[in-house]
Amino acid sequence: MRASFLPASFLRALVLGAACLAGTAHAQAYPSRPVSLVVGFAPGGSADILARLLAQKLAGALGQPVLVENKPGAGATIAAAQVAAAPADGHTLLFVTSGHAGSTALYPKAGYDVVRSFAPVARVGVSPVVIVVPASSPHRSLSDVIEAARKQPDALSYAAGGGGATTTSLAAEFLKRDAGVQMLMVPYKGSGPALTALLSGEVDAGFDIPSSALPHIESGKLRALAVTTRSRSAVLPQVPTVAEQVLPDFEVVGWFGVLAPAGTPPAVTAQLNRTINEALTQPDVRARLSSLGVASEAGSPEDFGRLIAGDAKRYGEAIRRLGIQVN
Repeated sequence: MRASFLPASFLRALVLGAACLAGTAHAQAYPSRPVSLVVGFAPGGSADILARLLAQKLAGALGQPVLVENKPGAGATIAAAQVAAAPADGHTLLFVTSGHAGSTALYPKAGYDVVRSFAPVARVGVSPVVIVVPASSPHRSLSDVIEAARKQPDALSYAAGGGGATTTSLAAEFLKRDAGVQMLMVPYKGSGPALTALLSGEVDAGFDIPSSALPHIESGKLRALAVTTRSRSAVLPQVPTVAEQVLPDFEVVGWFGVLAPAGTPPAVTAQLNRTINEALTQPDVRARLSSLGVASEAGSPEDFGRLIAGDAKRYGEAIRRLGIQVN
């Protein structure tokens, strides 16, 4: 009997088809192992609180553990650089705050670009910055702080959680610039250590997100003087805005979100986006976010990417104009 041979072109087509099926099966199997959600700040701060809330919901939906990994230091750039260099398979993610948008301008040698080195996944929520002082402070309003800073430049100190590449730190810089005052910035690795320093009296004031400062405000250990959004915060309705008190056009809004390494398959980022957006609709998540002063913000990866690019341009211009540097 004569052997029969298949044409080479047909064999190539079979191999290609098998590879495509294998690739599809691999994409459908995501995640195939535990997912790491890296946070560039110390435990206990606003980013850490929200990342852990999200990780719990993602683990249930994805069927794999989602492990929060805290990598504080250098304004969250250590964490961002780690994720930027990770395999682009969706198993290593980065939980970011809006200060991420300014990190390339502040840390040009960090080894990544805030836009090009990452694939946007989803925005989680938005929040004001709240300006707080210890309950024992003589300052009863933001106007008191501004007046004291004018009388004695750099005599007043404030905690900067995350070092400098954070919206809270930039809010302080914008306030100092617009009010024409000088205050001494004291950097810390995250909101947790910054609040500890503020509560112990190491610094005179703090700029933070309500999600981490709120328990201390409610307990009476901290006094909230102002929020940085145009409208008052739903979680702190009794606290006036900066615009109401001293600077009518002042506004700084913080946001939180999730990124993946650049090159992560669109199918994976789309799956993560859907999962996160679904989690944000759950009543217990919405209630928890609201209690922390964060409004949930569902949207597409493209929406989040446009937000980051826009803020990177705006923050970068402001950082260079103000001559802000970090040590």
